[in-house]
Amino acid sequence: MFTGIVSAKGAILEIIPASGDSRLRIGCSSLPLGDCQAGDSISVSGVCLTMLEPDDKGFYADASRETLDLTTLGELEAGKKVNLELALALSDRLGGHMVSGHVDGKGRLLSRHADARAERFQFELPSSLVRYVAKKGSICIDGVSLTVNEVDGARFSVCLIPHTLEVTTLGMLQAGDEVNIEVDLIARYLERLVSPDMAGNVDPGSSRLIEG
Repeated sequence: MFTGIVSAKGAILEIIPASGDSRLRIGCSSLPLGDCQAGDSISVSGVCLTMLEPDDKGFYADASRETLDLTTLGELEAGKKVNLELALALSDRLGGHMVSGHVDGKGRLLSRHADARAERFQFELPSSLVRYVAKKGSICIDGVSLTVNEVDGARFSVCLIPHTLEVTTLGMLQAGDEVNIEVDLIARYLERLVSPDMAGNVDPGSSRLIEG
């Protein structure tokens, strides 16, 4: 579990093809990996991956064929920057919002323009994700927790302050670039709870859902 508060920017050092999927070597000397062990989770531009062979210079991570197909990791090249966040510890402050690292789809940056000292970015969503995005709701873009400012059909906008532009890869985006989108967990669970296939009767004695 993550919060969408980026710990550091890293870089793809090497992409090692392996029978249809890939092993990534990700460098980041500024990320405190001293307490990390092989098997720990880490968010790489919003994608939850398993850390392998961590050291003071970076780590390896395997990306499955599905991950490469459904996220922007499949389009990365050596030298590209990525957002990194270590998994949430119970003692951490909960900034941002609850993020799973399970990407729902890829969005696309349509435009960006100055808004006082900040910048306003407009993105386009896949049609299947539109119903999960609401004005003033939370959304995770490339691993960054953001607040939705406006929604217009499949398009939505967010406002990025100078700090976010500097410490994440979002400041490097240009119109047309694709990004990883994770919608709010609460929105997904609410849809599941009210969906027709969850209809049924509750047995008061056992509190179990009895399918109708």
